[in-house]
Amino acid sequence: MLLLPSAGDPMKVELVPQAADALFAVPDTVHEEIVALIEAVAEEPRIQVRELAAVFGDWCWLVYTVHGDVIEVLDVGCAR
Repeated sequence: MLLLPSAGDPMKVELVPQAADALFAVPDTVHEEIVALIEAVAEEPRIQVRELAAVFGDWCWLVYTVHGDVIEVLDVGCAR
């Protein structure tokens, strides 16, 4: 589990194994973009996600859901 700072209490970020594998399989140049997307989601203290949500960058995306103070990252990827 990865803890990231947020405006309020830290959100816990949990990557399912497939998302973690994908995160470390992408090139370094896009790896930073995916981490930035995770940080952006974790920094929003009032995030309200009932089921699945997605966030997109220039080349990358992640699919996630929120359970209380835990962001569960289900999928990450990039178009490069």
